[in-house]
Amino acid sequence: MTLATSEKQPMTNAANETSRKAELKEYIFTSESVSEGHPDKICDQVSDAILDHFMTLDSNCRTAVECVTTTNYLGIFGEVRGPDSITKDDVEAIARQKIKDIGYEQDDFHWDKINVDVKIHKQSADIAMGVDAGENKDEGAGDQGIMFGYACRETDALMPAAIHFSHEILRSLAEARHSGALPKIQPDSKSQISLEYRNGMPVRATSIVLSTQHSEGVSQQEVRDMVMPHITDVLPEGWMCPEDELYINPTGRFVIGGPVGDAGLTGRKIIVDTYGGACPHGGGAFSGKDPTKVDRSAAYAARYVAKNIVAAGYAERCTIQLSYAIGVSKPLSVYVNTHGTGTVPEMVLVKAVQNAIDLSPRGIIEHLQLRRPIYARTASYGHFGRQAEADGGFSWEKLDLVDKLHKIIG
Repeated sequence: MTLATSEKQPMTNAANETSRKAELKEYIFTSESVSEGHPDKICDQVSDAILDHFMTLDSNCRTAVECVTTTNYLGIFGEVRGPDSITKDDVEAIARQKIKDIGYEQDDFHWDKINVDVKIHKQSADIAMGVDAGENKDEGAGDQGIMFGYACRETDALMPAAIHFSHEILRSLAEARHSGALPKIQPDSKSQISLEYRNGMPVRATSIVLSTQHSEGVSQQEVRDMVMPHITDVLPEGWMCPEDELYINPTGRFVIGGPVGDAGLTGRKIIVDTYGGACPHGGGAFSGKDPTKVDRSAAYAARYVAKNIVAAGYAERCTIQLSYAIGVSKPLSVYVNTHGTGTVPEMVLVKAVQNAIDLSPRGIIEHLQLRRPIYARTASYGHFGRQAEADGGFSWEKLDLVDKLHKIIG
């Protein structure tokens, strides 16, 4: 059984009290989000749309697909194992459709006119040998690495407030753009929220930044008038920042955007994808990777465990760390930190978690039912804090482990 560090090096009561007091001091914390039209997010979404296509035809496929984009160009690279019936033309068509769905029909970046370069080859046989289940071997992790999960009571979604509201503002803006309500707003946008914390909980925004691409000839005041409802409707009542700390398109103009204004790359927004910096990150990106890659599946499992621990009432905040080695079919370590808010010892939670869910790669995939085409929807506005969906999307957001934890812990 793997053990948390806290059992090997128990924290004294005095140290626990110091840690608890440190959690309660006042501070300002900031997180950012980017829209589906951000160049990096275009790449994430195309990578995951390709994964979904492979998953639709072969649920046991292997993909590690990454993209790069710039003016009039999208490159698709990586390794796959799946149906030979999937051609480069199929992959290109998926990419163009995704870019069309996002809304890019600009002179220098148009879904139908860009150059799409597909360079995908077969997965390494050496990697396959380590990952595949065999006669005397369970399915192993697709790589070594460490993964983190987090949950807290700052929002109903049990997510950190700054990243949660940053996502929601941009999602609201995108929905209005797609509906036709904001025809002068273009796909590329970013948000950033700084929150004041008192006694460990957010109480108001101290500053808000929102930059959004817009059509030629639109004034800064027009942009401000268009986006303000999407800020005020998302923030809790009384949370709005002072007027002089509200920054809407602070450069004064944002017409050149998307891949024309900045290159994009799959996996370059990992903090946006997760918790906005509120907890550690193992470093691995998610998009384009099938669930045998623990960068993705174990990060989902860590969020699932942390969320259920908080929902079960065992902590106000919880960080989980899991670690793996390539080809090894068990986690090398399981770490739980409740940041001084736990109602039971962390080692009790470590043991309960390992009794409640099999954290091997195969166990995670089966428990969360990850061999489904559910990934393209995760690639914008965060992988966490979303609603679990009927077709298995965002299954790691379910709270179906709560009762099991109660039965184990009491």
